[in-house]
Amino acid sequence: MNLVLLLSIFNLFVGVFSKEAFRPSVVNVGAMFSFSTINGKVAKVAMKAAENDINSDPSILGGKKLSIVLHDSNFSSFLGIIGALHFMETDTVAIIGPQSSMMAHVLSHLANELHVPLLSFTALDPGLSPLQFPFFVQTAPNDEFQMLAIAEMISYFGWAEVIAVFSDDDQNRNGIITLDDELAERRSRISYKAVLPPDPTATSSDVRRELTKIQMMESRVIVLHTFSKTGLLVFEVAKSLGMMGKGYVWIASTWLSTVLDSTSPLKPETANSVRGALTLRLHTPDSKRKRDFFSHWDQLSNGSIGFNSYALYAYDTVWMIAHAVKLLLDQGGNISFSNDARITNAGGKDLNLSALSIFDGGRQLLKNIIDTNMTGLTGPVRFNRDRSLINPSYDVINVVKSGYRQIGFWSNHSGLSIVPPETFYGKKPNRSSSNQHLDSVVWPGGGTTRPRGWVFPNNGRQLRIGVPNRVSFRDFVSVVNGTDKEQGYCIDVFLAAIKLMPYAVPYRFIPFGDGHKNPNYYELVSKIESGVFDGAVGDIAIVTDRTRIVDFTQPYIESGLVVVAPVKKISSSPWSFARPFTPFMWAVTAAFFLIVGSVVWILEHRINDEFRGPPRQQIVTILTFSFSTMFFSHRENTVSTLGRLVLIIWLFVVLIINSSYTASLTSILTVQQLSSPIKGIDSLISSSERIGFQVGSFARNYLIQELNIPSSRLIPLGSPQEYAEALEKRTVAAIVDERPYVDLFLSDHCEFSVRGQEFTKRSWGFAFPRDSPLAMDMSTAILALSENGELQKIRDRWLSRSACSSESEDEPEEIDLKSFWGLFLICGIVCILALLVYFLSMFRQFSRHCPEEPDSTSRDRSCSERLRTCLSFVDKKVEKSQSSSKGKGESMSPNGYHKENVCTYR
Repeated sequence: MNLVLLLSIFNLFVGVFSKEAFRPSVVNVGAMFSFSTINGKVAKVAMKAAENDINSDPSILGGKKLSIVLHDSNFSSFLGIIGALHFMETDTVAIIGPQSSMMAHVLSHLANELHVPLLSFTALDPGLSPLQFPFFVQTAPNDEFQMLAIAEMISYFGWAEVIAVFSDDDQNRNGIITLDDELAERRSRISYKAVLPPDPTATSSDVRRELTKIQMMESRVIVLHTFSKTGLLVFEVAKSLGMMGKGYVWIASTWLSTVLDSTSPLKPETANSVRGALTLRLHTPDSKRKRDFFSHWDQLSNGSIGFNSYALYAYDTVWMIAHAVKLLLDQGGNISFSNDARITNAGGKDLNLSALSIFDGGRQLLKNIIDTNMTGLTGPVRFNRDRSLINPSYDVINVVKSGYRQIGFWSNHSGLSIVPPETFYGKKPNRSSSNQHLDSVVWPGGGTTRPRGWVFPNNGRQLRIGVPNRVSFRDFVSVVNGTDKEQGYCIDVFLAAIKLMPYAVPYRFIPFGDGHKNPNYYELVSKIESGVFDGAVGDIAIVTDRTRIVDFTQPYIESGLVVVAPVKKISSSPWSFARPFTPFMWAVTAAFFLIVGSVVWILEHRINDEFRGPPRQQIVTILTFSFSTMFFSHRENTVSTLGRLVLIIWLFVVLIINSSYTASLTSILTVQQLSSPIKGIDSLISSSERIGFQVGSFARNYLIQELNIPSSRLIPLGSPQEYAEALEKRTVAAIVDERPYVDLFLSDHCEFSVRGQEFTKRSWGFAFPRDSPLAMDMSTAILALSENGELQKIRDRWLSRSACSSESEDEPEEIDLKSFWGLFLICGIVCILALLVYFLSMFRQFSRHCPEEPDSTSRDRSCSERLRTCLSFVDKKVEKSQSSSKGKGESMSPNGYHKENVCTYR
């Protein structure tokens, strides 16, 4: 029993000893930077401060010491690789660095094999994917977010084109690629990419060569994405070339904010060269820990370097490793390393690769780092699913004469704002354009007005403006015979707009076309896309297939397709009065006059003396009463309730019919009547007639593609003379063309007219390359011409020739029964109901006052005798009762009339 107990104690002692053997007293962490750079100096101070704070708290690593071993790569990739190999030979659990993304791409492969996490807060290349490099962790916001912030700034200020200047290395190159993608989503673009040698190898001549090219370009918005040495050199050369003056916009990435923060005050020449630029700075929320750290910075650095945001990220990165190591040990993990046979065998005799070992707990340590959830000097530190830090944000900085001023913030949560982004984190994300705000900016040159961002290039080249060389409708645009001068309505509008441009625009017109027929306008527009022309001026319709390849200005004239056809004037005739109604309408109306007259006669006959008399007189009464209601001049009065009801309804119907007849007849007698089988585009489509169109116009494609008219029906015509000849000879039934051309054509040819309405809505505009700022500025000028009335004056000068009206004058249609059948239906129903009520009342009175005889003799009387008696009863005059004459032997009707006894059978 004692032996077993002793063995157990021995095994426990051995286990504890073995476990402690894998818990070294010192945890080695490597750090690789170029310590002569601003960020290298700052990182060195911050990491050592974090090391001291961690080692001063025994609860962090349980008495173990954290040792940060520094290696200066001194801008050398080779020295960086040597340093990384050295760290991995000396049982290093993690490496902070490298400083550049190029080295990160190389060393990440080594980290993947040896399971040593690489953590960097400066190698922020968007191309460092965690899928490809799982052991590489970016502990500061990726440059993807910085490029997104710059793109939103460009969109906020309304610039369409920018120029990118960047160093030719992985981080800067991939950052510009990301910026280009973000700008494309906002309908902007990078018009030129100026590539410089990698930092710090760029020379003044390299920079001057690229900036000289940029000077000759249109865009004045320049994004500078590089590092501090090259960046300051670019600003220095730009200042000497006059590119830091009015009209220019410079947006620098975070490198400039590190220079401003860490080298304050700047040298006077440096301060002058960057004045007016915008830059970004990594945003960290305010906290007591941050303020305390900042207050001790001079003591920590001995005044060797100024404080910047990367110091906070360096400090937090060390703490992330310390917490991850502590968690690894608490999870029962070991800091142990083992050899890999693949590495040992690959070394041969000369390479001592056997010294490299795999960190056994590397995967668990990496997981602990990714699962970090702490509050550091930079604020909450957590990673998203894509391994980017939560809530990336930046300060927006404007360099001014006295230093710099913060004009706002940007965050992935709320976009641009003048309020710190952490105030929005509890709310729903909202990055809509209406919520984007920044304070005022002092731009290069000292102005506060937002630069246009684009100027006409000062390279001595004139704009090549394509102009259609028309052979017809030359009032719009034409080449003056024997000269190179262009004239016409479109030319005058362009020249007037050019005068209102805020800058000089040198140009020259280049005729397009052979001068024998009108050119194809789609080909003209295509020349802009291919770079043959810098723009096109003329009667160019804005249609869908053209807007896909060029940008158009604001329209300067409305234009739509219309149908022109021959017309014949209809002369008046003695029977014009009958034209308002169709024959069927006349017949139904006349029938209803007779029907209503007969119904009123039936309802009034027994009680109204005006509706009694000999049969011939009663027929005349019915006719005169019926048709006199047309003019509301009937002399006969109605006394029964049912008769008055029928008459009121009928008079209402007569009122509506009279009004419609009068209006239609007035139109027929006063409006010029034109006769043509073509009533508009619908009747033209349904026919099989041939259709003329203008050569070069978009009308042909529209008729074929949109209206499905066979091309065999379409006849090309080249001039107004051909229009007239084709219509007169009936070569075509109609012509489809744009309204401005038609107006000019009809001013000289009154025998034709527009039929129907415009069936498309189009406009004319000037064409320029896609995303050309010139299109926007020309649009502003055209709007100004419209507002001051100059546009109308130009139109009146060229296009006002109103010899005859071109308005469509369609023949008024005859009024059919379908417009009034409801009224006739109501009137008919009222008549039927009135007759039904009347006959039911008569039958009831007849039955009461003329009962059948009870004797057999009466039962044998014929039905014909009783029918004659009933008709006699209905036809019998009923005298109106007097209040004093009601006596024995008389009976009273419900209407107050006496009825004589007529029930004696004969």
